[in-house]
Amino acid sequence: MTTAPGTGTPRRHRAAANALGLVVSALLAFPLYWMLLTAFRPATEIHADPPHFWPDHLTLEHFRRALATPTFWSNVRASVLIGAGTVLISLLIGTLAAFALARFAFAGRKALVLVILGVQMIPLAGLIIPVYLLLSDAGLTDSLAGVILTYLVFTLPFTVWLLRGFIAAVPVELEEAAMTDGCTRLGAFRRVVLPLLAPGLVATSIYALVQAWNEYVLAYVLLSSNDKQTLSIWLMSFQTSFGTDYGGLMAGATLTALPVAVFFALVQRRIAAGLTTGAVKG
Repeated sequence: MTTAPGTGTPRRHRAAANALGLVVSALLAFPLYWMLLTAFRPATEIHADPPHFWPDHLTLEHFRRALATPTFWSNVRASVLIGAGTVLISLLIGTLAAFALARFAFAGRKALVLVILGVQMIPLAGLIIPVYLLLSDAGLTDSLAGVILTYLVFTLPFTVWLLRGFIAAVPVELEEAAMTDGCTRLGAFRRVVLPLLAPGLVATSIYALVQAWNEYVLAYVLLSSNDKQTLSIWLMSFQTSFGTDYGGLMAGATLTALPVAVFFALVQRRIAAGLTTGAVKG
C-alpha cells in the first residue's frame, strides 16, 4: 500500500504540531496540578523525598484550616467588593468613553487614544509611591474605595480601547435607522449598540475582574487593616516565622482562584470572540 502523493508530509506535520501542543499544555497545566495535589494530600506527603506525583491519600484538612482562619470571610467580602466595584465602574465609564471616541469627532481625539495606549505601558512599580501620596492626601488609604479608584487607572484604558473597536464595527446606519423610527440617541445606543457589545463587555469584565482579584502589590501597600485586606494578601498568613504551611497555602490559593476560574470557564467562548473582534476593528 502506497501513500498518496502530498498527504504523508502534511499529516506528519499535523501530528508533530499536535504533539507539541500537548507537551506545552502539560507544562502550562503542571503548576495548577501541583497546587491542587498539595492542597488535597496529607502534610506527611507534601515534603516526601523523592516527590510523589500522584497522591496516596486525599484529605480536606488543609481546606478546613484555611476556612477557619479569623479573617477569611472578611477578606472574601473585601475581594468581592473591590472586584465587583472595579468591573461595574470600569464598564460604565469605559463604554461611554469608547462610544464617544468611536462616534464623535472632537479636538484632541487622536491624542486621547494615544494617551490611553500610553497609560497601559507605564510599569506598576513606578506608580506606587505617587498613588499612595495622592490617596493619602484625599484620605483614601486603608479604604476599599481608594483601591477601586486605583485599579480603575489600569483597567479603564484597556476597556476603552477594546470597546472602541466593537462600537466602531457597528454600522452607524443602524443607529440612524433607530433614531428615524423615534429613538433618541441614548435609546438607539441602549437598544441597538449595547446588545451588540455583549462579547466585548464580557471580555473586558473578566479582564478587570482578574486584575482586581489577583493584584497584590497595590492592595498590600494601600490596605493596612486585616479585615479590609484582599484574599491575595490573606494568603501570606500561611507564611510564619516557623516556616510556610504549604498545605494551607495551596488550599487557600485554590479557594482564591476558584471564583475567577468558574467565571472564566462559563464565559471563555465569548472572551475569545470578544478579544479578536475588538482587537482588529477600530
